[in-house]
Amino acid sequence: MKWFNFFEKNIQNKHPFGRGINANISPNEEELFNESYEAFEEKKILEAYQYFFDSLENFTEDRPNQNILTSQEDNKLIFTIYQGSAVVHGYVTSQHLYAEATITKKHFANVSLKRYILERNYQFTYASYFSDEEFIKLKIYHDNITMSPQKVFFPLREIALNADFDKEYIRSEFPDLSIEEIEHLKELEQDELEIKYKFMQEWIEDLEHRILTFPSNDNSGMQAFACLNLLLKIDYLLVPKYDIYQKLSKKVQEYFSEENSSIESKNEEVKEYITELKELDFNTFCKMFYNAKYTFNPTEKTSQEEIEIFITESLAKIRWYKSNRYNQIIPTIYKYIAFYILYNYGIHPVTRALLHMLVEVQNPNFFNALGYQELYNEENNSFAQRQIVSRIEDIITPYQAQFKALKVFGDALDFSSLNDFSNSFYIQVKNLDFEEV
Repeated sequence: MKWFNFFEKNIQNKHPFGRGINANISPNEEELFNESYEAFEEKKILEAYQYFFDSLENFTEDRPNQNILTSQEDNKLIFTIYQGSAVVHGYVTSQHLYAEATITKKHFANVSLKRYILERNYQFTYASYFSDEEFIKLKIYHDNITMSPQKVFFPLREIALNADFDKEYIRSEFPDLSIEEIEHLKELEQDELEIKYKFMQEWIEDLEHRILTFPSNDNSGMQAFACLNLLLKIDYLLVPKYDIYQKLSKKVQEYFSEENSSIESKNEEVKEYITELKELDFNTFCKMFYNAKYTFNPTEKTSQEEIEIFITESLAKIRWYKSNRYNQIIPTIYKYIAFYILYNYGIHPVTRALLHMLVEVQNPNFFNALGYQELYNEENNSFAQRQIVSRIEDIITPYQAQFKALKVFGDALDFSSLNDFSNSFYIQVKNLDFEEV
């Protein structure tokens, strides 16, 4: 039973994209989970936890990422979990589980930070904030009397994800405060940062030019697609941290949650933030990035039915724009669909890998600059058809033993144009069948 680690067997990339783990889960994950469950049933607590931690280990090109470290001392299992900017330290005895993550120094805490921490405590199910003599920390404590892998997973996931989020939030909202235990974060290479900054500026300039081509009357819907697509593209392809991530995700969340605001006013707010990004100098931009290890994915599992509904509704909007001859927005919506799904939904690893490949096809210049093989040439409208079909087969084939109705669909794609390709690709993605026979 591997319901809790839904993302596995990802196609390896040279760079991390999006907010997922971006690594391969252990091929023995299901077996390790079952062994953990059996050990808990037999009250072999330390052994059960060891199996559980082993099941969460992830790999890059078959090399362990050491996202979880364990060691045994007497009758105690010591562990460390890495989740972005957060490091969770803890131990397990036969009686209980304890884990904590250091956030910032206690004497740095001003009134605003203390208020934020108190509010956060009401939002947690398992974790809570406390302070010792020197640091503010997030902790969990649980008895092991009736523990199981399911009951272990969610408390550890909560403390790891929220420690990571709060450290980034504090770094963004309280710039005078320092966050602790970030020595494990790795800086990006200068050339990669230059590529990301260059493309962000180009995307912004392209958006500004594109908006000028929209009809002068009733273009709020087109502006919404164009602006939101840019934010989601920056988040997925560039993967910024700290201030950019905090503000960008807040703008996206507010756009979809503020029902009483007009589309026009929400568009203006997003455009104001895009202007901030445009005016960001390179040195400040560079401080918003790092590479790190991740153990838990932030998104909850989404059913295939929800994905199907979203794609169907999105393609219907494209047909409306096409029938009303607003053709200039159609390529943007085709790109927006993939970015939106990758941003909002916890999707099956097959769907995630397929949509990432589509993103590669739709954004060839960016991926070429990072050293990836060209799947689509914009100048002559040509596809690397053989490579695309092969990639689809590589993504789907490993899962066909589990999902008998899951079919390879490369030969069903329309390679006439990028729009036709995207349309046919989404139709195939929404018809993926993950029913276990």
